[in-house]
Amino acid sequence: MKTRSIAAAMTAPLALLLVACGTTESGGDDQPAPKANDSADCADDQTATAEGPVSLTDSYGRKVELDQPAERVAVLEWQQVEDVLSLCLTPVAVADAEGYATWNTAEELPEGVTDVGTRGEPNLETLFATDPDLVVVEAYTADDEIIKQLEEYDVPVLATKGADAADPIQNMLDTFDLIATATGREERADVVVDEFNTSLEEAKQTVADADVASDSFVYFDGWIQGGNVAIRPFGQGSLMGELGEELGLTNAWKGEVDPAYGLGQTDIEGMSEVGDANFFYTGTTDPAGDVNAELAKNRVWKQIPAVEEGRSYAFPEGIWTFGGPRSAEQVLDAYVDLLTS
Repeated sequence: MKTRSIAAAMTAPLALLLVACGTTESGGDDQPAPKANDSADCADDQTATAEGPVSLTDSYGRKVELDQPAERVAVLEWQQVEDVLSLCLTPVAVADAEGYATWNTAEELPEGVTDVGTRGEPNLETLFATDPDLVVVEAYTADDEIIKQLEEYDVPVLATKGADAADPIQNMLDTFDLIATATGREERADVVVDEFNTSLEEAKQTVADADVASDSFVYFDGWIQGGNVAIRPFGQGSLMGELGEELGLTNAWKGEVDPAYGLGQTDIEGMSEVGDANFFYTGTTDPAGDVNAELAKNRVWKQIPAVEEGRSYAFPEGIWTFGGPRSAEQVLDAYVDLLTS
């Protein structure tokens, strides 16, 4: 399935994480000015863009100095693509635009943005042909290979932290704040974060007022490997798990998880050991294989209480489980709608 970039796969001890595919488009020498994000949300945006030099420290203590807020931003990971769009900017280049459109519907990527290939192995010649004034990457260590490669070019690089199981929600917001500062869009960021916080409080109240049969849950996704289904529960320290627990739910997955994303690994028999927990899972169909259809055929799977009793719920398609504030709002809405409908 489309999961994390190759850098994440190399750091995860539970390493059955696959690399996403992508396409590459060539950029010309004379690049047009970047368009503003003209979505309905941004069309009414009245927030100001800061002016003057920008000096900030990224997620790994690297100083980033800009003569003015970045306007021509290239982005190599989907959460950060979403974040730039939420700030009412359109990036000049992204990695795997087709994959983004499939897995992340929180913010629509306008047509005409240059695709620089896969998230794990972007085409740097194509990227720099778009003449970016900032490249935003998702890194996993201060000496990440992608940072080393990009620093060979004379363009500032903003390295954001891929994940932090100690506080995944705060890490998501910190990443958003870094990009907002680099682009001078702090006022717009305040609007988006305020809307996320309001959504969270409203969702908490709705769940508290509802007669939910069980507050125990597991969110999972999976993929088909060698004819077998591999299941990935989102355990403690995962963004999906933390958002559910913020609503007053209890994450039932207690198995081993990786230290950054809070992701576990199991099989159908392993999922049968979580008792009466409700199941939530991605409703996005993986082009590489329909995992949910395979699970539905399995006799053991159909005997798990959540499945047998109709408490196994598909999220709407296109909700990115590693996204920014707008994706997180989609997650909250999905939990509430599925639990209370």
